[in-house]
Amino acid sequence: MTDQPRDPAGYALGYSDHEKQRLVLQSRFYGDLTEHLFLTAGVGPGMIVLDVGCGVGDVSLLAASIVGPSGSVLGIDRETSSIETARGRARAAALPNVAFERGDLTSLDPGRTFDALVGRLVLMYCADPAATLTHLLRFVRPGGLVVFQEMEMSLARSMPPTALFEACLHRIRETFRRAGFEIDMGSRLFPTFLRAGLAKPEMILEGRVEGGAGSPAYELIAQTVRSLLPMMERLGVATPAAVEVDTLAARLEAEICAGGGVFLFPPLIGAWSRKPG
Repeated sequence: MTDQPRDPAGYALGYSDHEKQRLVLQSRFYGDLTEHLFLTAGVGPGMIVLDVGCGVGDVSLLAASIVGPSGSVLGIDRETSSIETARGRARAAALPNVAFERGDLTSLDPGRTFDALVGRLVLMYCADPAATLTHLLRFVRPGGLVVFQEMEMSLARSMPPTALFEACLHRIRETFRRAGFEIDMGSRLFPTFLRAGLAKPEMILEGRVEGGAGSPAYELIAQTVRSLLPMMERLGVATPAAVEVDTLAARLEAEICAGGGVFLFPPLIGAWSRKPG
């Protein structure tokens, strides 16, 4: 963490239509890792699940497919336009067992309890993750499941090192740092769970390694930089002219293919535990 003030919007990448599309791309890229975490942690058919910080609904839709028609999922996000997008996606997917509501995590009160509380890339944006988790645990039944998945940005790198990818990594990390968000929330899940009063969590680290032509990784990096550009410029990290985002994906692909290397993407660390009975 840094001692600089947090972004007042609470989300470094903004809420543009472009960012909504990037979230879908990111979910496709990491979706199998989240599914594996949920299944390993014990999310299963018939469960009633609360997904916090749901964005445009990818994790909620995934959870809904796991719990099946006998279960249900409620996704919560602070951004009204994201909730509207998520509702439209649920209708398009013909998933009647998932609903979405607007709410702030620090003051949320859904008025009922759930079998499982889940979230992906959410706690990294919280000023006090343990306090937020403590509040959310009020809505988990005794013995209920708590599952979160967060990034460990410091572990990302290219092998062999490539100048453009390393520059992108630096700009992304530095923007998050200057905005006051936690770039390595994954490894901080263990103490966060304990401070919230949960039992010692089980944890797993999984990641993606990408190389060669045609990988969606290049576009995901470029679109992440695009979403961050307004904050990058505001915080003095980089200018649009320096980034040249419109050609960034193609240049990343050309660079990694020329060197025959790979990108080690930021791995996701998952943690799960149960609320004391």
